[in-house]
Amino acid sequence: MKRTYLGEFEEIVLLTVVVMEGQAYGVVLMHEIIQQTGRDVRLNQVHSALQRLEEKGMVKSEMGEPTAERGGRRKRLFKVTAFGQRTLHEIQEVRVNYWTKILNPLKLSTQL
Repeated sequence: MKRTYLGEFEEIVLLTVVVMEGQAYGVVLMHEIIQQTGRDVRLNQVHSALQRLEEKGMVKSEMGEPTAERGGRRKRLFKVTAFGQRTLHEIQEVRVNYWTKILNPLKLSTQL
């Protein structure tokens, strides 16, 4: 099976969409990413990543209901697709395999 690769920022945005559980939209994603990573993130970067992820079929979006907090404007809410979830699981497996190898005590002792 051919793997799908994501850039590091796309992976963080995709993970954040999962964490937000159906309440993910641009501004709230930006604030969550800043809080969790400490990096300087702009809204246009988040929107660009969401657009790429949607084009790849990893997220889907729909317009939410108008809210008073946004002056009656609607939010575009994002959810992760099954393909996006499978991609995150594949990325996790690769990373866990590497971390397991690094954390092997025998390997650590040979590096000193």
